[in-house]
Amino acid sequence: MAVTSDPMADRQSTEAAEAGERRDSMIRIFLLSLGLLVVAGSYLFVPPEWTDTVVLVCLGILSTVGVMCLFMAAGGLIRFVRSRVADTRVPGLPEQLFEAIGEGALIADSAAGAIKANRAYYRLYGEESDDLRSIERLFAESPDASEAIYRLSGAAEKGRRAMEEIRMPGGIGGQSGSARWYRVKVNPIAGRPELALWLISDITREREHQENIFQELQNAIDYLDHAPAGFFSMQPDGRIRYVNATLAEWLGIDLADFEPGAAEIGDFVTAESLSVLEASGQRGETATERLEIDLVRANGTRKPVRLLHRVPVSADGTVGASRTLVLEVGLADGDAGLAAERRFTRFFNNTPMAIASVDHSGAINLSNARFLKLFRKSGPARIELTSVVKAADRPALKAALHAAINGQSDISPVDAQFESDEERSARFFVSPIVEGEPGEDAAIVYALETTEQRALEAQFAQSQKMQAVGQLAGGIAHDFNNVLTAIIGFSDLLLSNHRPSDPAFEDIMNIKQNANRAAGLVRQLLAFSRRQTLQPRVIRLEEVLSDLTVLLDRLLGETVELKTDHKSGLWPVKADLNQLEQVVVNLAVNARDAMPNGGMLTIRASNLEEAESHRFRQDGFRPADYVLIEITDTGTGMTPEVMEKIFEPFFSTKEIGKGTGLGLSTVYGIIKQTDGFIFVDSELGKGTTFSLLLPRYVAEREAEEEVASPKSEPTDLTGSATILLVEDEEAVRAFASRALAARGYEVHEAASGPEALRIMKDMDGAIDLVVSDVVMPEMDGPTLLKELRKTNPNLKIIFVSGYAEDAFARHLPENEDFHFLPKPFSLKDLAITVKRVLQP
Repeated sequence: MAVTSDPMADRQSTEAAEAGERRDSMIRIFLLSLGLLVVAGSYLFVPPEWTDTVVLVCLGILSTVGVMCLFMAAGGLIRFVRSRVADTRVPGLPEQLFEAIGEGALIADSAAGAIKANRAYYRLYGEESDDLRSIERLFAESPDASEAIYRLSGAAEKGRRAMEEIRMPGGIGGQSGSARWYRVKVNPIAGRPELALWLISDITREREHQENIFQELQNAIDYLDHAPAGFFSMQPDGRIRYVNATLAEWLGIDLADFEPGAAEIGDFVTAESLSVLEASGQRGETATERLEIDLVRANGTRKPVRLLHRVPVSADGTVGASRTLVLEVGLADGDAGLAAERRFTRFFNNTPMAIASVDHSGAINLSNARFLKLFRKSGPARIELTSVVKAADRPALKAALHAAINGQSDISPVDAQFESDEERSARFFVSPIVEGEPGEDAAIVYALETTEQRALEAQFAQSQKMQAVGQLAGGIAHDFNNVLTAIIGFSDLLLSNHRPSDPAFEDIMNIKQNANRAAGLVRQLLAFSRRQTLQPRVIRLEEVLSDLTVLLDRLLGETVELKTDHKSGLWPVKADLNQLEQVVVNLAVNARDAMPNGGMLTIRASNLEEAESHRFRQDGFRPADYVLIEITDTGTGMTPEVMEKIFEPFFSTKEIGKGTGLGLSTVYGIIKQTDGFIFVDSELGKGTTFSLLLPRYVAEREAEEEVASPKSEPTDLTGSATILLVEDEEAVRAFASRALAARGYEVHEAASGPEALRIMKDMDGAIDLVVSDVVMPEMDGPTLLKELRKTNPNLKIIFVSGYAEDAFARHLPENEDFHFLPKPFSLKDLAITVKRVLQP
């Protein structure tokens, strides 16, 4: 039967009750006032001598009654009963419905306190009378409860719902011999913000039930933790949510440090086992599988186990967390057949070669862990073998499979790129299974990944090409240096015979200037081939970069902003200062050309310790302490195809006539000849970064070496010594002979090493100085020097060559004393060098 309430009737009854209450109150007030008047009037008839006594007695009686009433009220003997219509301030709520609430219910006013409660509320403290206690008084015995009630009252004043669970040691009013739990809720009443409905229920049994469930759960966890088998749960992304104590002990990890979701399954199994687990979770249906894998303990050792692995899959295909039982096994456990099966499974899965069997349709049946790792990271359990390679390689692989299915042997291997990653490749070997029945496996496929091999082959081919181009460039530069030496030398001879006012003087100067320009190009070729002459010394990069800033500002122009960032305390490096400056300038000019609309060029320099240098990967790279120079622009960037060729000589992306193609090849050669490394990173539309790694220079001796002051340039270039000139290039030999003879020297010419030995023999060793080329037919310069030393160990010698000094010095005995003059040289260079060597 439903209980209904008529709001209009409730309001009328409330108004009638309020009117009756007001009428009764007026009558009581009138009677009290009348009684007081009668008492006051009777005072007039008291004899004068008793007046003070009567007043004192009356005051004493009134005081005593008042104090007694206060104590009785505090003790609960007197209750100031609210008007029976106090509940009329409560919104319309039928009495039957209010009493039907199973919890103790109280309606309270924020100002006047408790207003109305149901009988369940009274039973909370064992009262059947009309003693209505407030919430604060109900829980006043417990300090913790008082704090909770205070929070609830605050929520009620703010018009918010709130709930607290309160523990009372002896129950409300101390009626219980044990602690009891109460759930207290407060709910604001809509439309009456000053009122709130409080609900109090005894939840002791509920809490006991929860504690029992929790204890049972703890027992179950303890049983699972200490079971004789391991257990773990893994999410689809490989993160582990749970590991029991047994498995943690097998793995050698501390379960107290384990955080759910922090560790991954790959941390505890081998790479092959991980592939098996990943493939198992991609079946597309819920099934329990038996897997043989190897765990990896914390100390790096392996432990063979068997898994009962179950991955739940919902109806919509969502994969859930696994439930995996881990069984400890030994190769000797069980019968011989099971042991042999386990041995084969581990051998099959741990082999570094990918192996799979295919049926007559070309679908994969059985595969090992390596195959799964390479090709089946996702997708259905059964896939076509040809689907794992790029479309262009599928016909060749399909033809090999068809030949194997038809029983053919000696099938050529197939090289193919991966469908999922074109940068990776593999070589497939296909063999037939001739004893198979229809419907069973028809062929075995073996696959070896060749990605690294192809990368090494490409690097080797590139290095061979660079070496071949370098040798070609070096040979051309050597021969061209001889020609330029003759041109520059004969130009000097002509200039010495012409006055500046002669008409031919300017033409001769133009010939010499253009020959010097050609010599600059030759130096760039030699730099690429790493055969140029360097003059390395210990330098501080902070000073070099600071000095270059002014020059670079002018080179870059107004549209390119230059930013330098080099910290103090950079390690010293040993390099040729001029060549290193050329490297920075070349890269800066290239960066400027890559920013036609302007941009920013950033040059950073920092120390790179050996541990940090491992991030640079290149064939032949040696981790060590380096000084790193990074030159970064915000230009157009480069494509991978361009990056493969940027260091090749004569390769240029600029318009015809705007570049020689030798800038970056020169940079490459200088850095390599300084025993450094250069790396480039570029992205189209974002810019390019060149990273130069120069080895840190560490002095072999702590004491500073004394630097010999350079000899002053001699003013008198004449002499009378006897010189043996050995040069296979006739033009160079003729120029040098004339130049030296013109300054008073006695010159004997030889076109080869054997001829020089004959002249030395004829002269009976009366030679003061030998000036010899390095690269000559029949006998080169170092070999000639060794022969000359046999008869004249103190003979002075000057080597002339277009190659670097250290290119041939390694072929000489250690600590051999000789002098060097790089080609091309001028008449003055030759005369000064000869004069210095001959000076005592």
